[in-house]
Amino acid sequence: MRQIDHFIQGYAGSGAGVRKHSIWNPSTGEVQAEVALGDASVLEAAIANAKRVQPEWAATNPQKRARVMFEFKRLVEANKQALAELLASEHGKVVDDAHGDIQRGLEVIEFACGIPQALKGEYTNGAGPGIDVYSMRQPLGIGAGITPFNFPAMIPMWMFGMAIAAGNAFILKPSERDPSVPVRLAELFVEAGAPEGLLQVVHGDKEMVDAILDHPAIAAISFVGSSDIAHYIYSRGTANNKRVQAFGGAKNHGIVMPDADLDQVVNDLAGAAFGSAGERCMALPVVVPVGEDTANALRAKLIPAINALRVGVSNDPEAHYGPVVTPEHKARVEGWISTAEAEGGEIVIDGRGFTLQGHENGFFVGPTLIDHVTPDMESYKEEIFGPVLQMVRAKDFEEALRLPSEHQYGNGVAIFTRNGHAAREFAHRVNVGMVGINVPIPVPVAYHSFGGWKRSGFGDIDQYGMEGLRFWTKTKKITQRWPDGGGDGSNAFLIPTMG
Repeated sequence: MRQIDHFIQGYAGSGAGVRKHSIWNPSTGEVQAEVALGDASVLEAAIANAKRVQPEWAATNPQKRARVMFEFKRLVEANKQALAELLASEHGKVVDDAHGDIQRGLEVIEFACGIPQALKGEYTNGAGPGIDVYSMRQPLGIGAGITPFNFPAMIPMWMFGMAIAAGNAFILKPSERDPSVPVRLAELFVEAGAPEGLLQVVHGDKEMVDAILDHPAIAAISFVGSSDIAHYIYSRGTANNKRVQAFGGAKNHGIVMPDADLDQVVNDLAGAAFGSAGERCMALPVVVPVGEDTANALRAKLIPAINALRVGVSNDPEAHYGPVVTPEHKARVEGWISTAEAEGGEIVIDGRGFTLQGHENGFFVGPTLIDHVTPDMESYKEEIFGPVLQMVRAKDFEEALRLPSEHQYGNGVAIFTRNGHAAREFAHRVNVGMVGINVPIPVPVAYHSFGGWKRSGFGDIDQYGMEGLRFWTKTKKITQRWPDGGGDGSNAFLIPTMG
């Protein structure tokens, strides 16, 4: 069986007796590999390497750092198909979605290639008599990233791309469910010319997470995962005087106004609600039609579109989405469908018990549509994280606005309308961090930033873009005055001469 070890320069590897975690093939239901679970001693080996190489990397001029980022981008692009197939085999998402996973990560790497420009500070000439003030951005030292299973390429690149370009060393703790792609990315980073020890990968569960949170050498931590764990990461990390950004769960709403193009809405929902089996924090699992006429018309169009979705194995080029990641997650998603039914929701299309011929042991959940969901239902309050679309009917614009604004999560939201005033009013007033106007998944481009509000985000600084650069650097401010003349107190300028 394939064994996945830590990627630590000089580390001898995991021997017998080390705890292991099984890696499933979600399409077949078979265990395909094992990953070693590390502890504080494994982290200590990575820290030792990071301490050794980080000062020299920080002293490397930004232009040379950018060249490494450019070469890494080239190598990832050259290996993109193999990376996508490896990612799909462990996660379950179809290969096309895996390509998107990699590409969105590469867009942040592209931004990081501009680090010489991004690192420039501010300068004020003549802030006082003979006084100038300027600033410079300097790296923090060693950063760490704790990343989720659902984007094993994109989110690590969001984190380490900005951190390393800014001059830090980086230790990545990916999900133990699909760790192979993060290891391969680290290998490519060394191949791109990065010093060994600059980007390292350690595997583990809570024991490793706690070691990262407690280690005094780690200055900053970036996390993406569930909200309860995000709150834990933020609380324990900041208590240890670390800089922490921790992004949690979501329950993103799509508001459908009566004037919306329903055909376009249905097309958008098919991808936003069910793509990647709904295992995305920016998925759109709640649709809010405004008015009964809108709701009935939307429902009539959704039913045939959802029934036409093709569920298949991850390497099926015709499949719209594949299996969920583990048997436990399949049971969890189906459990939420049952909960919604018990709470009074109408199961219009039921994905429970779905099997794929020839892959009966795979972790498949069929596309599900639940109508007449209300805000008091637990299935509405919590994140399902599966191919389930819930419909919450709103009587008017104000009710539709309140639903996402009052929800515990505040990651993303979308409004579908032809009315510019309604869209502007909604974008201004809604209490959510990322807003789409006729855009179902409003993930900002790499030169802006990503981050939700409320229980979707803990910490004050977003990911990637200039916000990401601010997170991974500290600003030094210099106020300088050069006296006129020499040591005798004269005011004559002393100008060096040649010869």
